[in-house]
Amino acid sequence: MELTHITLLALLQGLTEFLPISSSAHLILLPEVIGWVDQGLAFDVAVHVGTLTAVVLYFRYELKVIIGDFIQSLIQRKLIGESRLAWAVGLGTIPVGIAGLMFKDVVEQGLRSPQVIAWATVVFALLLWWADRLPQRIRDEHHLTWRDVVVIGIAQAIALIPGTSRSGITMTAGLMMGLSRSAAARFSFLLSIPVIVLAGGLNGIELVQQVAPVDWKSLIIGAIISAMSAYLCIHLFLKMLERVGMLPFVIYRLGLAAVLFMVYGF
Repeated sequence: MELTHITLLALLQGLTEFLPISSSAHLILLPEVIGWVDQGLAFDVAVHVGTLTAVVLYFRYELKVIIGDFIQSLIQRKLIGESRLAWAVGLGTIPVGIAGLMFKDVVEQGLRSPQVIAWATVVFALLLWWADRLPQRIRDEHHLTWRDVVVIGIAQAIALIPGTSRSGITMTAGLMMGLSRSAAARFSFLLSIPVIVLAGGLNGIELVQQVAPVDWKSLIIGAIISAMSAYLCIHLFLKMLERVGMLPFVIYRLGLAAVLFMVYGF
């Protein structure tokens, strides 16, 4: 792969994975619009490793406490400290794991068209805008109820539809359940960890079964760029979220959908 392709695709993955604008839609659309050859499964795995590295590093102190309390909860067979949040992340991942196994082929073969992406972009942009305008929310991710977790987990499964945005739909569900903006975002980012691991694992299995040669230099560069851009994106997004809200991302999504409709039709 050329360095320009590597850089743009890795930046795109890093910046869009955690913003409510759909990374899958952008990674599908960019090569099609520019006319690039598909980047291949190996590169997709590499940039996902980059975003996984970024979110783990960003929440490293929280994750240390969460994992420690989770282990203690297993030993003592009761909720301890932050173990509740660990269980919440695990429970919230189950729906998307099941849906991914059941509908993977349907999504890849029938839902990757620009028209599907455009409609999903519009519908879930408006839903995000509505959720963000609900009355003031003060609860954080440490006070999630199991009902909250189930709703957010089911919402995350819907993100298999390209254009929905995994982070966008989980933040939307979090806002609807009464979480603050920053809490909805932080829980969405924590939920991304097992999802990226599962998706990367499935792609990794497919990659091992392939016999094509691997361009390790491109993969390493892509992973590094993806990790750096994702880390910066998480930091800036959480800093600005309470101040500016979701409206800029809603406007961007509607603008993107309008362009897609003009180019590809309804």
